[in-house]
Amino acid sequence: MNSPETNAPSPQNPHAVRDAVRDAYGKVAETSSSCCAPSCCSPAADSSELPDATTISKGLGYSEQDLASVPADANLGLGCGNPHAIASLRPGEDVLDLGSGPGLDCLLAAKQVGAEGSVIGVDMTPAMLERARSNAAQVGAENVSFRLGTIEHLPVADGSVDVILSNCVINLSPEKEDVFAEAFRVLRPGGRLAIRDIVATAPIPAELQADFEALTGCVAGAAPVDRIEAILADLGFIDIQVSIDPGSRAMVDEWMPGRGAGDVVASASIQAVRPETAG
Repeated sequence: MNSPETNAPSPQNPHAVRDAVRDAYGKVAETSSSCCAPSCCSPAADSSELPDATTISKGLGYSEQDLASVPADANLGLGCGNPHAIASLRPGEDVLDLGSGPGLDCLLAAKQVGAEGSVIGVDMTPAMLERARSNAAQVGAENVSFRLGTIEHLPVADGSVDVILSNCVINLSPEKEDVFAEAFRVLRPGGRLAIRDIVATAPIPAELQADFEALTGCVAGAAPVDRIEAILADLGFIDIQVSIDPGSRAMVDEWMPGRGAGDVVASASIQAVRPETAG
């Protein structure tokens, strides 16, 4: 991997950041790597000691039944929690997954909303979309579609979905205000966010902010809880809840051993509702 001192994208250049993330996760898709942060796949690590994707996902809150119901290729062990645990999906709902990867959360959502509902997955990585479409075809999930796009500019119509899922993706965006503004736009009145993501619990050291692996590995781009709450409130969301999972710090430390990442970021659930009426 290139040296972060000479090749890391500038935090002030959103396009460069997106390109770096797209490249990193494209490699994850092509190599079937089962970890969130590229740094946890370091060649220096003994691969025999790394947990497999199923073990990782169980640790994130997915059940054995969940994982057995989808193709193995849909689960790369990515993420920092299980958004379905807070989504309360109902039959007939239309769902959008931001950063859908190989399709795990989309396929689980498809079963919950049934044939009367629909699921859209949006991802900016062509290799991930290819895997996701293949996985959906394997299980005959006709109510699922996948679209190429960025979460800052969603290829989704205004007011067309009931629930937005996302798992450890929004922290990777350099333009979080745009992500949540797009989420508000595409939600129907009364629609809700059910997101698991990484948030900052303390100032992130400059050396981590400038580190390429921390940037693409769900650490350096994390926003503080109060900033997320303020963005959501300013956009007009209500019933905002950002709840930190203290036990996730050990997981984060495993992504970047010896870097103290768990001291400054943690996994959290992010929930909010678009009001039924304007204002």
